[in-house]
Amino acid sequence: MNGRDRIDVLIVGAGPAGVAAGIGARRAGAERVVVAERDWDLGGILQQCIHPGFGLRTFKEELTGPEYMHRFVQQAREAGVEFLTNTMVFQMDPDGGLWTMNRERGIERLTAGAVVLAMGCRERPLGAIRVPGTRPAGIYTAGTAQRFVNMEGGMPGRRAVILGSGDIGLIMARRMVWEGASVEGVYEVMSWAGGLRRNIAQCLDDYDIPFHLETTVTRVHGRDRLEGVTVAKVDERRAPIPDTERFVPCDTLLLAVGLIPENELSRMAGLAIHPVTGGPVVNDLLQTSRPSVFAAGNVSIVYDLVDNVSDEGLRAGENAARYARGELSATRAIPVRGGENVRLFLPQCVTGETDVTIYMRVTHPIEGACRVTAEPGLFSQRLRYARPGEMCEAHLEAERVRAANPEEIVVDVQPA
Repeated sequence: MNGRDRIDVLIVGAGPAGVAAGIGARRAGAERVVVAERDWDLGGILQQCIHPGFGLRTFKEELTGPEYMHRFVQQAREAGVEFLTNTMVFQMDPDGGLWTMNRERGIERLTAGAVVLAMGCRERPLGAIRVPGTRPAGIYTAGTAQRFVNMEGGMPGRRAVILGSGDIGLIMARRMVWEGASVEGVYEVMSWAGGLRRNIAQCLDDYDIPFHLETTVTRVHGRDRLEGVTVAKVDERRAPIPDTERFVPCDTLLLAVGLIPENELSRMAGLAIHPVTGGPVVNDLLQTSRPSVFAAGNVSIVYDLVDNVSDEGLRAGENAARYARGELSATRAIPVRGGENVRLFLPQCVTGETDVTIYMRVTHPIEGACRVTAEPGLFSQRLRYARPGEMCEAHLEAERVRAANPEEIVVDVQPA
């Protein structure tokens, strides 16, 4: 492909959000849509997610990750989306131009009428949580271990400890048991689980895997190979409590301690980054602070369900195509603010041009009837409970937003 060729919409990343964005852009009338992907194959993280549980909303049936992505990739190819695999986007200029590197084409600069960022997220490593001790073999992020087992056919070890209760960690606890390993326990520093309730039930409870809340790993032991970890209870400030420490023998430590949106390119381009989500600030059209650049999926905020990621990808692609044709103009953006019990939310501002779902996570769990609201008087819904590990949603109608014309929109979740 010649770098001088006209591209209407250029998408970075061929995971669930990126592939869906390509479909959305083509459906919205973009003539040439190109997706750049650094891996050799399409699908992003879902290539290694061979467990079922995907597509319940989108396809009304339970699929594995590869099955879910196969359907979207097939739709994208049929729609005429072009894919550039083994292509690393290593720089994004302030004007939106993207520098790519590929073995066949070398280095080239691509420009487009609009850009969609769909780089996803990465796992937080051991160094980010500052666990003392040595650094022997046998310590993996849960996603790395998942790829090792599911795609490379290997086993990280035979006696595992899981630190953190993110969904990948819970799923890998079950996977390790399936492969004949023993899981000594899952340890979570918070007083609540970080993953979905269904994964707690299906991955831990069904296999009698011990789950310890308000407990963390305080030291790693071993020289060449991991020999064990020290765990301890923590207080309300998450500091280890003296005399609660105990040694847990293991040869594998899997980390499920959070995901970080992948935004090096966003920072290069000077996009506004939200201090809490770690992703670009976007409006309800998924436009960033640079109108020609859109963001979708886990690059903006870490979602629970891939179905939501795909929905946002479709919207970003559609709006990017509209922008490339000159159909989107700058409008007043109403800021969104989190209430007392909401810290993470997306989008961060609303134009009122389209109906929008505001996704949010509560700061503290509510184990009982509660209500999610968007004030002033834009949305209210009763929930049975609210937990940080499961997103809440507020659905706003564009007509009501325009009629209210508020100075700001405040989203919150409080006991009913």
